[in-house]
Amino acid sequence: MEDIFFYTCLSIIVCVFISLKLFGRRRYPNLPPSPSLSLPILGHLHLLKPPIHRTFHRLSQKHGRIFSLWFGSRRVVIISSSSAVQECFTKNDIVLANRPPTLLSKHFGYNQTAMGSAPYGDHWRNVRRIGTVEVLSTGRLNSFSDIRKDEVKHLLRKLSRHAEEEEGRFVKVELRSMLFDLTFNNIMTMVAGKRYVGDHVANKEEGKEFFEIMDEALSYSGGTNPGEFMPFLRWFGGNGYERKLKKLGKRADLFLQRLIDEHRNKSAPESKNTMIDNLLSQQESQPEYYTDEIIKGLILSLLLAGTDTSAVTIEWAMSNLLNHPDALEKIRAELDAQLGQERIVDEPDISKLHHLQSIISETLRLYPTAPMLVPHFASDDCIVGGFNVPRDTLVLINAWAIHRDPKLWDDPESFKPERFETGSKDEAHKFMPFGMGRRACPGAGLAQREIGLTLASLIQCFEWERVSKEEVDMTEGTGLTMPKLVPLEAMYKPRSFFNKVFH
Repeated sequence: MEDIFFYTCLSIIVCVFISLKLFGRRRYPNLPPSPSLSLPILGHLHLLKPPIHRTFHRLSQKHGRIFSLWFGSRRVVIISSSSAVQECFTKNDIVLANRPPTLLSKHFGYNQTAMGSAPYGDHWRNVRRIGTVEVLSTGRLNSFSDIRKDEVKHLLRKLSRHAEEEEGRFVKVELRSMLFDLTFNNIMTMVAGKRYVGDHVANKEEGKEFFEIMDEALSYSGGTNPGEFMPFLRWFGGNGYERKLKKLGKRADLFLQRLIDEHRNKSAPESKNTMIDNLLSQQESQPEYYTDEIIKGLILSLLLAGTDTSAVTIEWAMSNLLNHPDALEKIRAELDAQLGQERIVDEPDISKLHHLQSIISETLRLYPTAPMLVPHFASDDCIVGGFNVPRDTLVLINAWAIHRDPKLWDDPESFKPERFETGSKDEAHKFMPFGMGRRACPGAGLAQREIGLTLASLIQCFEWERVSKEEVDMTEGTGLTMPKLVPLEAMYKPRSFFNKVFH
């Protein structure tokens, strides 16, 4: 009897959705072109194959650089045109400044109040101000410079110990896990004043728990989970997507609240310079703005945006350099010329290392950590590239495709850092690794410092080679931040002067 009831209800729902698809959608003139095969209920979700940015690129070659899809019942416009992107973030910047409401932002983003997912308006302006002024301003980033320097030293020390047994011979290492430990500890030490993963850490279980939370959250962040676009799946339990998100959100909230309570009750390590301490001091005078929920949302935004992205970029950069040893040698020569072999690179040196910066920019061009940027959501009807984009449309920018557009870049598939020595990254419409407009990533300054210091230190202190004559596999994996499919393994050994200058 239950089976009969289930299939009867499912049949009714299918009929309703087909009716809505055929008769219920408002007709707009001059919409972006769309693939003809749109299935009932699913829309075009059946076309999506990972990696998504490559799928969208293939579709754009057939349907144009601005085209539309249906994700279930939601209209989506995908843009791979640099001129259209300019329109999005100039004349349509306010209209497209919203974020789409999702189950992830509801259950994991404090009901869409966190900085990255909050709708455009007074609340978003407030949390953005708090984040940029209290956490990500130049002054605050400068005050955290010793944390980044110490964490890089932990990495260098670990690599050095690993190489000691081989007495001057090259040693193999898998870098990905070490880089993730580094970026996670950087954020957590800024936030809470203590390291959570790696050697000589007292909070390993807590760190492992939150690492698992972050990993699961990132796996849900691609924006194409059917549970987000087909409500009927949730009515019948579906794949338990919403239930998983609720459970994940509660786990994250308990962890973050515990952090805040430790600092409020003075049971955390003695430090007045952590992000939590600073925000709690502001809470005393402005409790209506600096609520616990706002503070937790800021911590979550920092961890989601700042851990995976920087580690992935450093791994891609090292992979590029191993496949182009001439570029690696050029950076090493630049470091030796600027610093000699008497001290290890520090953050103030990074601005003088022009070839290093070109390497990072070229890596971000070929392998942007958010290949589809963060989704935008139209708060009103607008026009982009001559097409109508209706209100409540999800707008996705294929930065990966624009970064490889042969109309914008000479030999776009090749790794050529020298292209950035002529100022290509100043042309924002063609190079947008941190997004554009008023919703651009506010953590770009932190990412550039962390990536620059870590990459420069690895190159200055160690010699690097591939594990074999074959080039490093550059296949992209799946996920919001476009990781490498195969984690990077490399051969390395300390340079002759390392033990003399490393303290």
